[in-house]
Amino acid sequence: MIELLLPADVSTAATRAETVPDGALFPEEEALIAKSVAKRRNDFATARACARRAMAGLGLPPVPVLHGHRGRPLWPEGIVGTLTHCTGYRAAALARATDVLSLGIDAEPHGPLPTGVRELVTLPAERERIGPPAPEGMGEIHWDRILFSAKESVFKTWYPVTNVELDFTEADLTFHRTDTPSPGSGDGSPGPAAAEGTFTARLLLTDPALPTTLHGRWRVEDEIVVTAVLVRPDWRESEGI
Repeated sequence: MIELLLPADVSTAATRAETVPDGALFPEEEALIAKSVAKRRNDFATARACARRAMAGLGLPPVPVLHGHRGRPLWPEGIVGTLTHCTGYRAAALARATDVLSLGIDAEPHGPLPTGVRELVTLPAERERIGPPAPEGMGEIHWDRILFSAKESVFKTWYPVTNVELDFTEADLTFHRTDTPSPGSGDGSPGPAAAEGTFTARLLLTDPALPTTLHGRWRVEDEIVVTAVLVRPDWRESEGI
């Protein structure tokens, strides 16, 4: 799914697999998760398997993907990239720094946020726009989950450029739906196969290295939410700055 949200000059790879064969990691990567529980090991390994497939898409040899502060992936010189993993979906997206300044992707299970989380990750204006939580199992779009995923993509785009952590309340998101809902489903439920659209994120914490508004895309398919944000190096020219 993630390839549907990003332009052709971004190399993507995704998998539904929960594990990879033994020996798929470099020794340096193995050292990072030597004491981790099985789920953490599987998330780490499957995401890096996707990363190396995305590297191949850019004509790059496979290399270890280590991590920095708060697990930020460390990419080869001249490459920008992002990883995501959730139960049932793992993905990577990489691009050359000459083409892309920064990008972020996120995947989440398509379901309502746990009780109490909605209020922690949303602003009052966002809650008003997305409406009350949708009932689970009714074919509805869970806008709170899409919003959570979109903010994760925003933060993954923001941090590598600014080296400043962004709080959930420091981005105000607005969503738009671009697919056609199935007959009789109203505005809230997806079509028979997928639902998709765009979003804008107005940053309440600003930095001169990035625009004050970021633009992204979202998609719901097969009970998974994926979101993506991308900023070009020439964003100042496109915004007339």
